[in-house]
Amino acid sequence: MTFKALILCLSLSAGCAAQTSDVYDNADASEAWARLPEAVTNNAVAGAMVDGRMMAYSFTGLHEGKTWRDVTSDAYACDLEARECREINGIPDGIGRLASVAVNVGGQIYIFGGYTVAEDGSEASTLEVWRFDPVTETYTMITTMPVPVDDTIALPFEDRYIYLVSGWHDTDNVDLVQVYDVEDDSWFDATSFPGAPVFGHAGGMDSRGRILICGGTAVIPPTEEGGRRSFEAIADCWMGQMNENIAAIDWQQIEPVPGSPIYRSAGVRINDHILFFGGSDNAYNFNGIGYDGMPSEPIRIARLWHGCGGIKGFLLAEFDIYPPLMDLRGGVHFDDSVYFLGGMLPGQRVTNRVYRLENISERPLGEDCDPGWQ
Repeated sequence: MTFKALILCLSLSAGCAAQTSDVYDNADASEAWARLPEAVTNNAVAGAMVDGRMMAYSFTGLHEGKTWRDVTSDAYACDLEARECREINGIPDGIGRLASVAVNVGGQIYIFGGYTVAEDGSEASTLEVWRFDPVTETYTMITTMPVPVDDTIALPFEDRYIYLVSGWHDTDNVDLVQVYDVEDDSWFDATSFPGAPVFGHAGGMDSRGRILICGGTAVIPPTEEGGRRSFEAIADCWMGQMNENIAAIDWQQIEPVPGSPIYRSAGVRINDHILFFGGSDNAYNFNGIGYDGMPSEPIRIARLWHGCGGIKGFLLAEFDIYPPLMDLRGGVHFDDSVYFLGGMLPGQRVTNRVYRLENISERPLGEDCDPGWQ
């Protein structure tokens, strides 16, 4: 199969829409796989099977006004087979949050952190961890994070542990790997992340506890005394191998993401492969405007990591996606497709659409390739 055949297309119905600027200009008029009740971005996304039906959930985030007033605690549930979405009760404390992250462990969804935005622009990381029961659609505040983080990654392991890798805490990034034990309701620290601490990064963990972390935004110190620090999207990638001691991770740097850096890309585990979908190459504030003052735009490439890459990095070429999306906090893999709920379209437009990336198994893994990690 040639790389020309590797073009990814998000299904808006049965087929793919034409990739033209006119489609972007009229994006709200095009058919979606499903639609959320409201447009939302920077929302935590996770899936769960309920009564034999696959459900995708969106928690918290930012509505289309993109001001501090539009930070929300709202939540939505989407039946992926019926292609129907509805509003459900939001986070019980009613506090709007951005950059939370959600993950399914044991059929329950755990929602970590996020940050609040005040009228004066000040931001604060939230410390609560909520457990959402998809059957009853109820929440329980179960614990608090030892160090509250937002814009982090949550990686489940052995259907018991949840690893939070790096992220932002109030005023700076942290290199912590904080681990929550669902069964014991306890926390411990794993080996720290050795790369530049980042927020808005992406990644995944395979079934054997092998971690891949790529991209995000690093804090760049001022170049002169009294100067201001800056924020820069990076392409660095790190691979971590779990040990028998689950608090010990052997980290090694690998080749970076090919092409541009990635910020707020969705990292989705597909069997033992990791898909990096969308995002932007220009680090930005929650309204989509870059820290450099330039409007950020979503990148039109996705990358697939698989075991044949080993420490050499990504083996597959970059391939186009439509429509380009950024400001994603994850996706839901189900029945050979991946679903994305909301996000930002070109022009920093917040969308209510649910997109479907289909026929995942048709993506080639290379000849004579063991699909496990090497």
